[in-house]
Amino acid sequence: MALNIVLFEPEIPNNTGNIGRLALASGSKLHLVKPFGFELSSSRLKRAGLDYWQHLDVSIYASIDDFFNINLNKHFVFFSSHGTKSHWDIPFEKDLFLIFGKESVGLPKSLIADYKTQLYQIPLYSAHIRSLNLANAVGIVVYEGLRQLR
Repeated sequence: MALNIVLFEPEIPNNTGNIGRLALASGSKLHLVKPFGFELSSSRLKRAGLDYWQHLDVSIYASIDDFFNINLNKHFVFFSSHGTKSHWDIPFEKDLFLIFGKESVGLPKSLIADYKTQLYQIPLYSAHIRSLNLANAVGIVVYEGLRQLR
């Protein structure tokens, strides 16, 4: 398993389905942290994940606390528009956990405060947008990680 993709409280089934497909294509594991803004049986999730979802390595957690308790002593990096370091500067390593927040508000403020040294952003070159689509952001980071790890 190359990398771990973590979605905290995803809200949009199409994004989660697309990220699931990306996880499978990249050899990554997907971690989904509840609550979700949709049902896992959602037709939109299935449509975005197509027939690949059954092959996906996915873990589901009841809460953020549950996620951290189960994954003690793992290496994490977090993504936020509040990060001051670029995703190009991440010290990628095998089995690194790439943690993304929910589409509407991103990561909880407590995580941003607690993990400042592990907080990264994807550079944006326009003042007219505040963030990228979650599925696009995950794709950018995962394939940069794979490029560095090859």
